[in-house]
Amino acid sequence: MRKATTIIITIVVIALIGFIYWRYFFVFAEGTKAGVLNTFQKKGYIFKTYEGQLIQSGFRGSPGTAIQSNQFSFSVTNEKVAQKLMENSGKDMELHYKRYIGALPWRGMQVFIIDSVYNISNANNFNGGNP
Repeated sequence: MRKATTIIITIVVIALIGFIYWRYFFVFAEGTKAGVLNTFQKKGYIFKTYEGQLIQSGFRGSPGTAIQSNQFSFSVTNEKVAQKLMENSGKDMELHYKRYIGALPWRGMQVFIIDSVYNISNANNFNGGNP
């Protein structure tokens, strides 16, 4: 009986460790997002994390319809990447992200974690309506 209990406890512990790894440390997806950096800030009550939003422009529909845009919310764990984003708010960016299944409080509020910046341009500047 004692041997069976030890085996069951071992299986449960291994399954729990596997679940925690899969939920919080396994990289579910990697990719890039492009858009205009709308907000970027360091915030939190206990764990201060870098959080931001990228506005992704959509597409034009039939004539007379508006452009659709989407917001991409993300967190940043790397100080150098965070500093680069802080200095370039409002600019067009291409960012590389890793997507996790679950968020950890010390890693950020989002499941999307930006780990590098590919490109920053100032192409979205409005010049007062002049062509």
